[in-house]
Amino acid sequence: MLEQLIYPQAIAIFGASRNPGKVGHAFVANLLASGYQGKIIPVNPEAKDVLGVPCYRDLREYDGKIDLGIVVVPPKFVKQAVQDSIDAGAKVVTVITAGFKEVSAEGAAAEQELVELCQKNGVRLQGPNCLGILNMHHRMNATFAPSVPPSGKISVISQSGALCVAILDWAAKEKLGMGKVISIGNKADLNEADFLQALAEDKETTVIASYLESIKDGNKFLRIAEEAAAIKPVLILKVGTTQAGAKAASSHTGSLAGADIAYGAAFRRSGVIRAENVEALFDYALAFASQPVPNGNRVAVITNAGGPGIMAADSAESLGLKMVTPRPEAQARMRKFLPAAASVGNPVDVIGDAPPHLYIESLKVLQEEDDIDAIVVVVTPQNMTQPLALAEMLAATHNGKKPLLTAFMGGEAVAGAKAKLMAAGIPNYPSPDRAMHSLRAMCDYAAWRRRPARIVTRFPVNRRRVDRVLQVHTRGGQTQIAEVEAKEILRAYEFNILSGHLARTADEAVEISERIGYPVVLKISSPDIIHKSDFGGVRINLANAEQVRDAFDLMMLRIQRRAPKALIRGGFVEKMGTRGREVILGMTRDPQFGPMLMFGLGGIFVEVMKDVTFHLAPITADEAMQMLKGTRSYALLQGARGQSPVDLDAIAGALQRISQLATDYPEITELDINPFIVGPVGTEAYVADARMTLANDDAGNDKHE
Repeated sequence: MLEQLIYPQAIAIFGASRNPGKVGHAFVANLLASGYQGKIIPVNPEAKDVLGVPCYRDLREYDGKIDLGIVVVPPKFVKQAVQDSIDAGAKVVTVITAGFKEVSAEGAAAEQELVELCQKNGVRLQGPNCLGILNMHHRMNATFAPSVPPSGKISVISQSGALCVAILDWAAKEKLGMGKVISIGNKADLNEADFLQALAEDKETTVIASYLESIKDGNKFLRIAEEAAAIKPVLILKVGTTQAGAKAASSHTGSLAGADIAYGAAFRRSGVIRAENVEALFDYALAFASQPVPNGNRVAVITNAGGPGIMAADSAESLGLKMVTPRPEAQARMRKFLPAAASVGNPVDVIGDAPPHLYIESLKVLQEEDDIDAIVVVVTPQNMTQPLALAEMLAATHNGKKPLLTAFMGGEAVAGAKAKLMAAGIPNYPSPDRAMHSLRAMCDYAAWRRRPARIVTRFPVNRRRVDRVLQVHTRGGQTQIAEVEAKEILRAYEFNILSGHLARTADEAVEISERIGYPVVLKISSPDIIHKSDFGGVRINLANAEQVRDAFDLMMLRIQRRAPKALIRGGFVEKMGTRGREVILGMTRDPQFGPMLMFGLGGIFVEVMKDVTFHLAPITADEAMQMLKGTRSYALLQGARGQSPVDLDAIAGALQRISQLATDYPEITELDINPFIVGPVGTEAYVADARMTLANDDAGNDKHE
């Protein structure tokens, strides 16, 4: 069906105008100027023709069928124009007109009427409030944008019509080839996932770049984005993170997560490369459209200036790219033709007065090195440089087996060289930093493509035990699952839970302590007190009956004073665990993408540094380990700075069990295991504290933070 939107053979334009200042005039003019070979049917009751094309007072006068109706009339006439398009056989209608849900409730209602009308007739709707669609492969500019770029491999989906205009103008100026440019507007019906799927199947598109402000259906997007990324690079600039479904988060995980975090996790899962700004979006697109994907992240730099070479090396290292030194044999080959003052390490510095052939001979050597995956050429326009000749020679020498990116730095002196590189399909950037960022994006995509098959482990668990706990809370209208019951749930998922029981009196606390053995921990048990330590609700290392009794009585007294409205169930007495590294494991449920898992080290690493990673559930063992490696403090887990290494597999396994719990029980909206204590390999990690939240938590009424 989208074939008739992207490759229509007959287009009706409602609101076509003879006035050059009108949008309806621009559509007819742009279709004619782009060389569109299909049938153009202007519709305007006041005109006999528009730019020489016969005009119809009413589409019903047209004796034929249309594929696409483009509606540019005032809002009150839009519905009739859509109906007329449907009657004429259109399978897709593009509504350019604004003034719908983006402006008022009445507009939203009118927009919904359009959707229902189209759905009833099996017709798809683009927009409203959009720019239209450009297809350079079909010689069709069905937009009101004044500039048209050359035909190319990059296709664009944009939620902003104004940005579409800017993109087309910029691409035309830079002679950057575009395939399709699709504006989605209010996406009342057709949305980013629909067009992503269409472009993934489009053989003339090799790179998909998108500007999105929101995603309509998270699960559908994830599925289609992953399928698309498996075929070709998908680049997204995501702005304007939504607060849909936001609530007062009571857990560490919930407070650290946010809509933008969820989008980042979704993009990583599906193989989408995220751009931070428009500049980066097209930097990346240019590299992907013209160069092969690298086999790894090992990069070599050729430069004629020390400073820019250092800039390139610094940027590469900071981005996690490896600046590898060429093999001794390669260095020996380069010493034969490079001046004595040149450097044959990495960067390869051919020195400032180097003529083009020194760059070219160095490139030939590095292209043959198996230990180098990509090459970045940095050029400053010095006396002997000859930028234009160098650009021509680079294009002729590059063998296309590994990516070649360039940074010809300067203005007028390198303008001709930049144009030559663009024409030859070699991406050029104004600085080494931008070239390295683009290469990093290519490496990330290549790594995602090489990832192992996703196999999610299912652990044997006791779901009946979990069901019993949840049923009790549901019947009682309770949304907070405190430590005792939360640990009962985690025990059912085979987490290691230390011996412990709830005590309602000091005598019971002593009796429990004697039974499980000293030392013990005493913690307040209350569904209304979430962060126990903030209220003096935790005492550790109690070594005898007297300490337990005193701690219990004092804790109850203080808690009653500090939280007089809290429901106190008693004190939870638990066996004191062995010391180890404290980490935090958590889950929060995003309204768009579902359960997100969180990992971080305890203490200042979470509280102050916010050093945490997130990943969408369900996760594989490899993805769980990647969550650990994604923290800045990962080296501490490995044993850096004199610290003992910990059992990383125990943490990764715990994350996978939380993942299974979150997918098994969608009614659990938040979960914190804080802390999870993990020691060296050979010791058993355990849950020191835990809590959960069930759905329908109305902003935590009377909860004590």
